[in-house]
Amino acid sequence: MSEEGYMLLQIGPQHPGSGHMRMLVKLDGDVIVDFIPDVGYVHRTVEKIAETKLYIQNIPLLEKPILNDSGNANLAYIIAVEKLLDVEPPPRAQYLRTIMAELSRIASHLYGIGILSILIGSSTGFMWAFGDREIFIHLMQMMSGARITYSYMVPGGVRRDLPDQFREEFRKAARYMRRRYKDYEKIIIKNPVTRARLEGVGVLSREKAIEWGTVGPNLRASGVAYDVRKVEPYAAYEDIDFEIAVREEGDCYARLLVRFQEIMESLKIIEQALEKIPNGKILAEKYEKMIQPRAKKLVEGTGRIKFPAIYVNLKPPKGEVFSRVESGKGEITVYLVSNGSPKPYRLRFVTPSFRNLLTFKNLIPGHRLADFPAIYGSLDYFPPGADR
Repeated sequence: MSEEGYMLLQIGPQHPGSGHMRMLVKLDGDVIVDFIPDVGYVHRTVEKIAETKLYIQNIPLLEKPILNDSGNANLAYIIAVEKLLDVEPPPRAQYLRTIMAELSRIASHLYGIGILSILIGSSTGFMWAFGDREIFIHLMQMMSGARITYSYMVPGGVRRDLPDQFREEFRKAARYMRRRYKDYEKIIIKNPVTRARLEGVGVLSREKAIEWGTVGPNLRASGVAYDVRKVEPYAAYEDIDFEIAVREEGDCYARLLVRFQEIMESLKIIEQALEKIPNGKILAEKYEKMIQPRAKKLVEGTGRIKFPAIYVNLKPPKGEVFSRVESGKGEITVYLVSNGSPKPYRLRFVTPSFRNLLTFKNLIPGHRLADFPAIYGSLDYFPPGADR
């Protein structure tokens, strides 16, 4: 109990390995009057470590803070490197990047929906969402050969082309997810318990969302139709028709609905990308020449495969660049500075959870303690992202 008569409650840290943090809550009875998210328990120092690594080695490093959406994290960094190098990936590679980014978005949303479900007491919603997420992880594994951290995009293109069976596997996944959505409507979306816990709770107004720099579905659930894929198209998004999922209510329920809507929209984007994808190379020509001999050895099982020399000795000219992408949780921005050496001089990697930290802090006060889990889960906040 504080001198003013308030109760000081410490929540966490409970599981530092998976990204939980300490949250300090000041209570007047059961009403929250102040809230401090105490970040830093899973600090990964990736921005500083990146200065000690080769450009190619930073690809898997920068996927770690956004582990449940590593495809989009990978893309944000690679676009910045390509701007330094003045390299444009071939059209086919751009479409493959779009497919990977949207699969990663779906997996991220299912992760967030599962976490929100368990926080409001729906173990069924948690198990369903995490189980369905495996379907899309499997598709990304088909594309990249990896399960969670894909490192699929490299400067100049992507590592691998689509496997022959991918299209049919995705068609099955899309049919399943559309059928499954009707089940989600019954068990979560239209469930009276879900609506009672989420509707009218944690309302974020359009004005406050803009003022606090909110990003991603949390911003769009407050009536702001802002999406980097539309505002500043990258990869193949300029050639693909899709709608921005927007709600006006700004509450926990609206944030949940936006994520479900975006999953359905991502399925349409991938279908269009698979239909429109052009034939051709998956790497810029100068990189392809270096990688092809090593790829042949990999297929034949001969020799030791090393990084292509052109990647190991990558020395972008001096300069600074800025890139951004729309990940599942919101906008990722990368500020990259080169001094002409094989390692970045400076890297600033700003994640959506870091951007949404101010929203998280300011949105909690004024609510009852029982509403805290619902607001926390609806924001899809991922502590390792802020602790980058």
